[in-house]
Amino acid sequence: MDRTVTSAAGTTPDRPVLIALDWGTSSLRGFLLDSSARILTERSSGHGIQNLPQPGAAGFDAALTGLCGDWLDAHPALPVVAGGMVGSAQGWVEAPYVTTPADATTLADKAARVETAAGRRILIAPGVLHDPDGGVSAKSIPDVMRGEEIQIAGALAGNADWARNACVAMPGTHSKWVRVADGRIAGFSSYMTGELFAVLKTHSLLGRLMPAGVDATPEDEEEAFSIGIRAAQSAGPGDLPHQLFATRTLGLTKRLPPEALSHYLSGLLIGHELRSGLALLAEMPAGTPLLLIGDPALCRRYSRGLAAFGTTPAAQLGNTAPRGLFQFAAAAGLLPSASATPSSIKSA
Repeated sequence: MDRTVTSAAGTTPDRPVLIALDWGTSSLRGFLLDSSARILTERSSGHGIQNLPQPGAAGFDAALTGLCGDWLDAHPALPVVAGGMVGSAQGWVEAPYVTTPADATTLADKAARVETAAGRRILIAPGVLHDPDGGVSAKSIPDVMRGEEIQIAGALAGNADWARNACVAMPGTHSKWVRVADGRIAGFSSYMTGELFAVLKTHSLLGRLMPAGVDATPEDEEEAFSIGIRAAQSAGPGDLPHQLFATRTLGLTKRLPPEALSHYLSGLLIGHELRSGLALLAEMPAGTPLLLIGDPALCRRYSRGLAAFGTTPAAQLGNTAPRGLFQFAAAAGLLPSASATPSSIKSA
């Protein structure tokens, strides 16, 4: 189903200049953008790279046609760009990682290209590799992102202060804490917080006391989450495995109701991530703003955890990928009448 932006009273929607695709593992989202990077129409489907209509390149082609074939037909001259897992080794075509420090120009210069069965060309953004010195010590292990670099470009567009210096936290399956300096992604760290939560809840002993389909009361949810956060705050080296088992014992001893146990587990894992992420923030220049980008409900949960640590994000942003894809297209020279915002050209 289309979601179309309603123009303000007395204004006329600009004509579309770009078809932008945010193509992840589990979903595909398409955006028709105007010359101001405003979303004119957006659509989504469940045809992420792991759920295509059919295998191989034909599946990608079919998914694209099914989502926005009419856009392609109606606007044959519009450029098409894509970001996310569509450029991974399992994607339509691999767009190899670029290394940090990285900006939008780097992404555009190293972009991959693919052609649909109908002859339409698509520019696909690469991911970013952070590999400080090629070693394997705790401070030098490699890290990667694919898709988040586009979201960061969108978040920094038009905000020179953030582009100059910021810390960007991106909650999710594999959360990212990203250091932005001089308009570039300078480095980042990934945390498997969301995946750990899902695996432990679904495939471990801890989930056996958690009833399916039963919600905790708001009061129980808040208390359990807070207990998990406080446990992470007070943890010593190596305490996490012990604290994880408390998810079970707090249920066995009836100190938390069964439906609240998942919220303790969530608070515990998020709390440990926050401790590490805030330590990274502390190494950045004093006054560095902390930005949250991601699902609004998850970002609100992270904000609650940050409050317990005495930290307030400078901003909480939703889906910044469409604006980021616009910046990527502009840096690639696909929008001759538009230019990437200076602060975001150097943003990746």
